[in-house]
Amino acid sequence: MSPIEVTPATDLAEPLSLLEASLREGEPVPETFAEELRRSVQTGDIDVLAARSEGRILGVAVLAYHPNIPAGALFASIEDLYVLPEARRMGVGYSLLTAANERCAARKISYVEVQVEDEEAALFYASLGFEPEGGVRVLSRSLPIEVPDE
Repeated sequence: MSPIEVTPATDLAEPLSLLEASLREGEPVPETFAEELRRSVQTGDIDVLAARSEGRILGVAVLAYHPNIPAGALFASIEDLYVLPEARRMGVGYSLLTAANERCAARKISYVEVQVEDEEAALFYASLGFEPEGGVRVLSRSLPIEVPDE
């Protein structure tokens, strides 16, 4: 496997395609969202990390940086991490998280969080030192999106 690469904003198509295939059942994200993602990468609010072998992407991690007012510093969240099924248990996810840690260290970020939906993911992150947050509850709400008439 090649070193983990930080994907530039102009080259997001391939990593985004892998995430769409795995997380959106192949449905592309709307172009307006893809453009927003490119802007976020350009401004340094998001890093898209890609693991490759022989020119093929095996896994992708999306790392977002957020301000934390009480701490007076940035923290990071792993927004998405996906490794192709045939590349799992080969160190790809570990390499992606190691690269994410290095990116955080370069920005003097000492707190990284991730939300997981299944036990396998929770066990993976726990094996790398992530711990459950006590007393934290994730709440969400869907908001209607109004599309202007064209």
